[in-house]
Amino acid sequence: MSEALRVTYELTCRPGEDPEDKARGVALEQSAELPSRCIPAHVYDEVVPRIEALEPREDGRYHLVLAFPEAITGYEPTQLLNNLFGNISLKSGIRLTDIQWTPALLRALGGPRYGIAGVRGLLGAGERALTSTALKPLGLDTATLAGYCADFARGGIDLIKDDHGLCDQASSPFRERLHACQRTVDEANAATGRASLYLPNVTAPRGELEARLDAAQEAGCKAVLICPFLTGLDALIWARERYDLALMAHPAFAGSVAGAEHGLDPALLLGEITRLFGADMVVYTNAEGRFPTYDQPLCERINDRLRRPLDGIRPALPTPGGGVDAARAGYWLERYGRDTVLLIGGSLYAQGDLTAAAQRLQAVVEGH
Repeated sequence: MSEALRVTYELTCRPGEDPEDKARGVALEQSAELPSRCIPAHVYDEVVPRIEALEPREDGRYHLVLAFPEAITGYEPTQLLNNLFGNISLKSGIRLTDIQWTPALLRALGGPRYGIAGVRGLLGAGERALTSTALKPLGLDTATLAGYCADFARGGIDLIKDDHGLCDQASSPFRERLHACQRTVDEANAATGRASLYLPNVTAPRGELEARLDAAQEAGCKAVLICPFLTGLDALIWARERYDLALMAHPAFAGSVAGAEHGLDPALLLGEITRLFGADMVVYTNAEGRFPTYDQPLCERINDRLRRPLDGIRPALPTPGGGVDAARAGYWLERYGRDTVLLIGGSLYAQGDLTAAAQRLQAVVEGH
């Protein structure tokens, strides 16, 4: 018997649904995928997760802990996800909330290439909090976007990323935008003595993803933006292993698997799984922004999972966005601490003079 991977679920039972039957169903569906009477005894012992706990909660749900034999994952990241939440994703009332990782699976996943210290090193930023913004809106031409990029870099913004909606549209083709924006950031850095980074959005189907990552590295980029819930989470591992680039992960599409009663706890998905698959920075929607389902306690749980010790795994940078107001930068830094990237867009654009707005934000962050 291999070492056990302990996985915690919340079960919500419909009227008449038996929690023990539901728990056994999860264990079988995520492993042998047959009724227990059809499984040879030795196979059952080797592959079917053991129910370690099934307890009622005050809210009417049930707390379920399964001990998976880690060997059934094949130590493959894609099969790991399949074992954790494969067929049961097609059922209802099952929520994955916690995983006690084994050393072998932590080694198989690997975590960030750079982590917090590595990203700080790329920027020469010391121990302070970091800033980020996005080039938007979709539909602008390359010259305008590159101009915004130059304005933000002159103002000192650390990480200037493509908006996740920018790809290879006719209004601003990927390679044209890549070279124009990287050039303007290089010129601004030469003038200011800073080390701002431009992050092109490389999200694309796998063949084009490779071509865009190649182009980004050849252009001199040191970091990129990727939407791993569109490309597949394993694209993070692949990019981490093949390219010397820091990876900022965007949560587009993640909400489709992160529900209140079914799916994955967002803190586990964005804070821990995305980190383990290789993200150096993870964007999430901040409390009090335009995504009201993310409250401050949830955001703090995401932060904790991104930073907390995991054997041999570098911590990653929380990157709260989605409506963070520049005027409240100090407030969020007080709550989230210096190992944070504040991703601020709309409230900088609203000030008109982008360089001056960036300088004001940077002064708050660097003086905090």
